[in-house]
Amino acid sequence: MNSADIREIFRRLAELRPDPKSELNYRTPFELLVAVVLSAQATDKSVNEATKVLYAHANTPEAILALGEEGLIPYINRIGLYRNKAKHVIGLCSELIKRFNGEVPEDFDALCSLPGVGHKTANVVLNVAFGHPTVAVDTHIFRVANRTGIAPGKTPDEVSEAIVRVCPKEYLHNAHHWLLLHGRYCCTARNPKCWECPIRDLCEFDEKTPAPEEKPIPHILPKKEGRKPRAASASRKKKSS
Repeated sequence: MNSADIREIFRRLAELRPDPKSELNYRTPFELLVAVVLSAQATDKSVNEATKVLYAHANTPEAILALGEEGLIPYINRIGLYRNKAKHVIGLCSELIKRFNGEVPEDFDALCSLPGVGHKTANVVLNVAFGHPTVAVDTHIFRVANRTGIAPGKTPDEVSEAIVRVCPKEYLHNAHHWLLLHGRYCCTARNPKCWECPIRDLCEFDEKTPAPEEKPIPHILPKKEGRKPRAASASRKKKSS
């Protein structure tokens, strides 16, 4: 895909969502970090429901560490893989206190050194909490980047590097949100809504989904009245007489 088309794609996505936001609820970099760790293979809705209760009780590394794994589990046990995630969250809280004075580091390698934090989580925190022009690649962004032809790649890291390389600088800060939300609500894995896609004329995906046909509204016949009893025939009358 040429640079002019890529620029136009981001221009349209920016016009559609001029101020995109993370759908995870948070107030501090630490709350965001924990929420992103919990969000792996889980919906933002389920994470927000859990952290709403958790953060009302404990929203600092010290407070969550004091809960311990068993104390944390009741807050997050409706989220998938909650036991592993509890272990990771307690571990990263301990590391933040020991190595970073309880603060979330604004550094990619430092973030990746924390339990449960990979490249995607680190890039989300750097981009959303600290404003760095990084692009975290999840399944939605990976799909959109490859399907549209914006930034093809075989791995999330390849796609991330490609997006950073080809995205115009003025759009890079919000590129993560635009591509993620586009993949979540329009360019879905199954039956993408190509017919209503704002970039369909620029997208290189060959198997575009046609608009669903509207099913005709069936003609509703008036309700039949109850049958009236049939009059007795002449022959039946004679027999009865």
